[in-house]
Amino acid sequence: MVSGQSDPASAKGDGVRDRIVDAAMKEFSLYGIAGARVDRIAKGAKTSKERVYAYFSSKEALYAQTAAVQLGVILEATALDADDLPGYAGRLFDYYQAHPDHYRLVSWGRLELAPSTRIDEQSRSAAIVAKLDEVRRAQREGTLEPSLDPIDVLALVGQIATTWMTQPELAEAAAQLATDASTAARRAAVVTAVERLFPKST
Repeated sequence: MVSGQSDPASAKGDGVRDRIVDAAMKEFSLYGIAGARVDRIAKGAKTSKERVYAYFSSKEALYAQTAAVQLGVILEATALDADDLPGYAGRLFDYYQAHPDHYRLVSWGRLELAPSTRIDEQSRSAAIVAKLDEVRRAQREGTLEPSLDPIDVLALVGQIATTWMTQPELAEAAAQLATDASTAARRAAVVTAVERLFPKST
């Protein structure tokens, strides 16, 4: 359970809580945490502001739950296979191209909350540990070059896969100036870069 979440409310099972989280997803992705308004979230969820606070003790607690839900969705859709890092990078690229709002949601937390105050930090940390374990497994079994620290592997692959999300000005320029302006060409560049940076161990 995410800190700040109300147990009695979460046990009601009347669908209101899910509607609140869905509405919060849209609100936070558009406006961030500071700019989000609980009254708009309540309106989007077809409930009252008071009911939102019955389920979540604060706006930050609501963000934490919303981010945790989306993290689970992202992890399932882009499951890391350390034996095939280029394929993983391609899945990340595809997911965020299809769901830029999910990328924005996660990014707002990074921008607005210090690590020590992120009440969804536990779920983030657990996801990172699981990925590190997967990279270590591949290195141990000889399918991935073992010389690099697993944390560096994760950071570099993730940065390459999301490069067009983090640099929208270059994405706009690519649409006009690239030899091949297609999304497929950007994806191919991501996959090729990861292949060359992390060749399979032989």
